[in-house]
Amino acid sequence: MSKLRLYVRLIRLLVVIAAGTLLAASLVPIERLTRRDLTGLRQRMTRWFMARLSNALPFRVSVSGQLPQKPMLWLSNHISWTDIPLIGMLAPLSFLSKAEVRTWPIAGWLAHKAGTLFIRRGAGDGGLLNQQLGRHLNGGRHLLIFPEGTTCDGTALRTFHGRLLSSAIESGIALQPVAIRYLRDGKRCPVAPFIGDDDMLSHLLRLMSSDVAEVQIQLLEPIDSTSGNRNELARRAQAAVNAALYGADQSQDAAQAA
Repeated sequence: MSKLRLYVRLIRLLVVIAAGTLLAASLVPIERLTRRDLTGLRQRMTRWFMARLSNALPFRVSVSGQLPQKPMLWLSNHISWTDIPLIGMLAPLSFLSKAEVRTWPIAGWLAHKAGTLFIRRGAGDGGLLNQQLGRHLNGGRHLLIFPEGTTCDGTALRTFHGRLLSSAIESGIALQPVAIRYLRDGKRCPVAPFIGDDDMLSHLLRLMSSDVAEVQIQLLEPIDSTSGNRNELARRAQAAVNAALYGADQSQDAAQAA
């Protein structure tokens, strides 16, 4: 790809980020003046921003399945930071993210202003976090978590952890499994995964320098949160996502391994 095309893509991305920054900044005086819960407004503005951000990335996106008509706890496999805007453009969503994201320049501030909930690894505050997630879901708002706890390269799923599903069980909120994959010429995309020692800038430059990739997002059959305990529900969600990505045979193997 020519350097000119890369520069054009980066300029377009910077314009979108600047617009998102101004949008997020506009919430600050509104919050101070009204002293009201603006989560609903944050979600709608975030969805608008995520759609523009997704359009600025070198992806061709297809979506299958039905968007939930009522609040659910969304559970998705996790490949890259790009999962967030690509899924976030589908519905007014809030996100649960690792605490390190909060320290990222600009992106961390935007995530905070978008209403992202941050979790510290090994912090031992799962009970308090589940209460916070429960209040969010009971407020009639969608929430997305990545139950693998980290990103992977797309060749296989990691174990879906169930410790954060208690909020959905106690709230009676259904689970919405989501499967996302990145393809080039019908095969797994080697550029999209954000894993290991990747840093944001290097990954972004590799991504923006690459040809357009295909992204498939599948919204799978919802799971009734009252139909099992949190570990059973996690295994069922993992099996559903695994089957969507890799087929029924591998899904059965994953379920037996779990």
